Amino acid sequence: MKEKKMGLSTKIFIGLILGLITGLTMYFLKSAFDSSKAVLFIIDDVLIGFLFELVGGIFVNAIRMMIVPLVFVSLTLGAASMGDVKKLGRIGGRTIAFYLVTTAIAITIAILVATIVQPGVGTTISLEGLEYTPKEAPSIASVFVSMVPRNPISAMANGNMLQIIVFALLTGTGLTILGDKTKKVLNLFEEANVLILKLVEMIMLIAPFGVFALIAKTMATLGWEMMPKLIMYMLCVAGALLIHAVITYQGFLYAFTKLNPIQFFKNFYPAMTVAFSTASSSATLPVTIETSEKRLGVSPKIASFCLPLGATVNMDGTAIMQGVATVFIAQLYGMDLGLMDFLTVIVTATLASIGTAGVPGVGLLMLSMVLVQVGLPVEGIAIIIGIDRILDMLRTAINITGDACCTLIVAKSEGEFDESIYYENSDKDKDEKVA
Repeated sequence: MKEKKMGLSTKIFIGLILGLITGLTMYFLKSAFDSSKAVLFIIDDVLIGFLFELVGGIFVNAIRMMIVPLVFVSLTLGAASMGDVKKLGRIGGRTIAFYLVTTAIAITIAILVATIVQPGVGTTISLEGLEYTPKEAPSIASVFVSMVPRNPISAMANGNMLQIIVFALLTGTGLTILGDKTKKVLNLFEEANVLILKLVEMIMLIAPFGVFALIAKTMATLGWEMMPKLIMYMLCVAGALLIHAVITYQGFLYAFTKLNPIQFFKNFYPAMTVAFSTASSSATLPVTIETSEKRLGVSPKIASFCLPLGATVNMDGTAIMQGVATVFIAQLYGMDLGLMDFLTVIVTATLASIGTAGVPGVGLLMLSMVLVQVGLPVEGIAIIIGIDRILDMLRTAINITGDACCTLIVAKSEGEFDESIYYENSDKDKDEKVA
């Protein structure tokens, strides 16, 4: 029998645990031997200052390196995947509207939860040489004007993500309108997307080492002081995900279809289980489509259109993580976010979710973009990256749940829904109880 290879999730989790143990051990050794220059030199200069800084820094920079190409190529393909602009009429318009509205609601819930709970308050982290001066809030008109790039190349070079997103959407729409005339260009984008995803996959291979170095450095510097904060951060993300899944999704589902929300979860849990285990919307897509057709009663025509689109543009779980993480990191660094900053986070995260590829770990790349947009240090990701994999599995399950709810609503409104299939499992349960 072939030996089962250890998955990336397991490796990252092991890196997290070893990093925690190593960091806390070094923290206590520094306290116990605070008078020994040799011990302090080995821990502070050799391990923390060189080894962990080297490994963790390379990993963080590798992540940042992929932000611009990933957003531009993924978003362009997402817009171009419509195939026919006429399809963006009734069905396409409803689908995209649902995805964007629920994503905006998701990020708002996340910001509210994090602002109320304040998971990062009480611990202030300082970076040497870091300065933060709040800028005067620009007008609403100037915000939207600045979203349109005068020079797309310059926007990419400077990492102006809102401008990159707008240019990518226009490019993708143009490819859709031109159709076969630009087939070679579209093929080039598809090949570039495959290359970029492979590069992300390659970067994630060093994630266990990066996680180990980053979390060990954090714990060696802060000790147990950070643990309660990380736990509070995880609870905030998990709580916001639960609120969004139960109240937002099921509220929309019942309002537009009058279907039983509890039955929805009974029917859809197989796909949610796969999403949780793979932490990938794309990898779960075949199961999501099959479950939606055979257990939710959606017609293949609607399922094959809405669900692949959702796997590209609907990343509410990722948006929730970005919202909570942004507020959490701002609180840790003692930085105040104003109303305009929150609006920027909502707009940026909503638009960025369109370009978030459905593969594990890419949410951190999008978080980098959101942090840069509101002037927060990207280095703050190092604090949460070690536990992100656990949350990645949770938010992927929420992402595909939103896809399925939207697909059900569209199918019901278009008369492409079989209610007998939706309640078939419920009838079976009743028959078993009677028997």
